[in-house]
Amino acid sequence: MTNYEIMFIVKTTMEEEKIKSTIEAMKKIITDGKGKVVETKEMGERKLAYPIKKELNGFYVVLKVEASKEVIGEFDRKAQLSETILRHLIIKLDEE
Repeated sequence: MTNYEIMFIVKTTMEEEKIKSTIEAMKKIITDGKGKVVETKEMGERKLAYPIKKELNGFYVVLKVEASKEVIGEFDRKAQLSETILRHLIIKLDEE
């Protein structure tokens, strides 16, 4: 298992319940693949530096996870297909 940090931005033009369910769905991808979500940090709604898909604000979420590269690949694929996620970034953390 490798440590990763995943940051993603969710659309804020939806109801709060839909935002929460999107976050839970993304965490479920990790846990379904035998990975572990170590930490979840919801940074809240922020103004974007530039419009993304005509959105001016986004809800930022940072996950610290332990997962295999196959699970991270599946997360990446589903994040790209999701209509509620504006952007995502996956960073492999150094082994300590």
